[in-house]
Amino acid sequence: MKFLIVGLGNIGSEYENTRHNIGFKILDTLASASGIFFNPNSRLAFIAEYRFKGRIFIMIKPTTYMNLSGKAVNYWMQKEHIPLENVLVITDDLALPLGALRMKTKGSDGGHNGLKSINETLGTTDYTRLRFGVGNDFPKGRQVEYVLGKWTEEDEKKLPARIDMAIEMIKSFATTGPQHTMTAYNNK
Repeated sequence: MKFLIVGLGNIGSEYENTRHNIGFKILDTLASASGIFFNPNSRLAFIAEYRFKGRIFIMIKPTTYMNLSGKAVNYWMQKEHIPLENVLVITDDLALPLGALRMKTKGSDGGHNGLKSINETLGTTDYTRLRFGVGNDFPKGRQVEYVLGKWTEEDEKKLPARIDMAIEMIKSFATTGPQHTMTAYNNK
C-alpha cells in the first residue's frame, strides 16, 4: 500500500527553519530518525521512500516553491499511482496556536498558497491535510514576514515534541486511517 506524504515548504537556505517550512522540517525529522535520505535529483520534488508496517510512504518536499506545490503533488500521485485518499499534505497554519496539530479530510485553502495550488491542480479539496499551528503573533499586515520568519528561541524549545507527535499522526494515518487518527490525536 502506497501513500504520498507531502511536506509543504520552499527550497533554498533563506527558507530553512522558517514557519512556512514546517512540512519540510517534519519530513526531514522522520527521514533522519529512519536513516533515509531525500534524493535531490527527482522531478519537481526531493523524494524519499520510507517503509512502515507494510506501507510505503513516498515522501516529497516540492521544489516548485509553495505557490506551485500542486504540480509536484499531481505529478507524484500519477507517477506512483497513489489514490487521492492515500495523500496527506503537511502544512503550516496561522489559525492554530503554536504546535497545535489538526488533521482534516477536506477543507478550504484558508488563504494558504500551497493548499490553493493543490486544490486548483487536483480540482478538489477532498484530500487529507495535517495542519501544524504556527500561531499568529504578528502585527496586522505582516503575515508574510511572519510565516517566512525564523522560529524564535522559545518556539524552538517546543517544536521537537510537536514534530514527534506529527510523525505519529502520519504513521497513524497510513495504518489506521484518517478518522481514527483525528479521534486519537486532534486537540492533543
